[in-house]
Amino acid sequence: MNTILQIPSNGVILLEFSYLLAAIFFVVGLKFLSHPDSARKGNLWAAAGMLLAMFTTMFLHKDAETMEGIKSANLVIILVAIAVGSVVGAIIARKIKMTAMPQLVSFFNASGGAASALVALIEFSNPDNQSALVTLLGLVIGAIAFSGSMIAYGKLNGNIKDIFAKWMSYINLLFMFAVIAGVIFLMVTDAPVETQQIMVYILLAIALIYGVTFVMPIGGADMPVVISLLNSFTGIAAAMAGFIYQNQAMILGGIFVGAAGMILTLLMCKAMNRSLLNVIIGAFGGGGAASDREAGTVKEVSVTDAAVLLSYSSKVVIVPGYGLAVAQAQHVCNEMEKLLEENGVEVKYAIHPVAGRMPGHMNVLLAEADVPYDKLVEMDEINPDMPNTDVVVVIGANDVVNPAALDEPSSPIYGMPIIKAHEAKNIIVMKRGMGKGYAAIENFLFYDEKTRMLFGNAKDSLQKLVTEIKSL
Repeated sequence: MNTILQIPSNGVILLEFSYLLAAIFFVVGLKFLSHPDSARKGNLWAAAGMLLAMFTTMFLHKDAETMEGIKSANLVIILVAIAVGSVVGAIIARKIKMTAMPQLVSFFNASGGAASALVALIEFSNPDNQSALVTLLGLVIGAIAFSGSMIAYGKLNGNIKDIFAKWMSYINLLFMFAVIAGVIFLMVTDAPVETQQIMVYILLAIALIYGVTFVMPIGGADMPVVISLLNSFTGIAAAMAGFIYQNQAMILGGIFVGAAGMILTLLMCKAMNRSLLNVIIGAFGGGGAASDREAGTVKEVSVTDAAVLLSYSSKVVIVPGYGLAVAQAQHVCNEMEKLLEENGVEVKYAIHPVAGRMPGHMNVLLAEADVPYDKLVEMDEINPDMPNTDVVVVIGANDVVNPAALDEPSSPIYGMPIIKAHEAKNIIVMKRGMGKGYAAIENFLFYDEKTRMLFGNAKDSLQKLVTEIKSL
């Protein structure tokens, strides 16, 4: 029997080469994203890689059997969809406030998950589909990423409240086992196609519900971890869609996003002293028994006294939090930092891994104000210097400096590594009032003998401090 060697056409070779080139662009983009100074360039490199893969697929892809390209009518629909999506995305990116960035990330995660789930749903009944397992995984993971991200969006936006109940863990385990059982059943069954299609829709519904139930119990202080995990799910779902279509660019892009998101999730879990299983079953954050400790007395400080204390210090550490983002006070904070440095004060920023509402929220916020990256010091590096710090200025942070994580076993954040602001010689806390943080627990740092409260809007308080420091 003679074997006929099929040599790929020039178009196919060029298409495969474009996918390889796109993958290189993704890697370069990820490399640049590792540093705030080059992050914008990294986004452009990654976007260029995706643009290259999209357009070479549209104009060079050929059907394996007919060797025909994409039909003109479909090509028009694709181009219109890209144009509409690009315009909408550009408008959203320009108008979005920094405080709403976590919600935007959740919405993007939801969009990616929904797209992957729809691809899997459509392709499951396709007789040319070569892998039922990959299709079902894409369906399930994409559905969970979509519904979970939408719930995360609602929680971050204040529209959805947390549900803290022990039975939620059992509900989540039940749904997780139901999803696994559904995938296994569809893999081994020889039921009629119509029955399998009904089962696929049932599996889709269960996965969507599971996405809701596993995010609902997660406390607000733990949202950066779940956002990172959902981002990883979106990448994995995209990779599954790439396997369905045998598209190397989608596979590589999805793997990069999924792997990066999972690594970040594990780092976030370590920073919160949580296990990944806690995240998956939803037994994560929130709740906790009330503390029996007496609150103590709150002591205030005037703007003038705070300015004098800061100006005549040798070392000052600023701990930014979500309140800084809400007040849009990062630029004024940077101005205060520069004034203090002109007076010979060493100023650093203490960055907690989960400060804010998404991974890296404070890094992005301060980078927007052109704060040099070398001034941003991670929690593990800054904590040993806290006893030698003259003043710690806590601006809008709460749970990440709460000593309850160290000495309150009944606290929901007990065991979570924190920035040890309480070890500094003096502590200034800038808050609007005595409201609790996102974890909804009391912060006894506010009652510490060394703590002075400077109440008011962070931006206004910082502006007054800047004025006072200039007058000294």
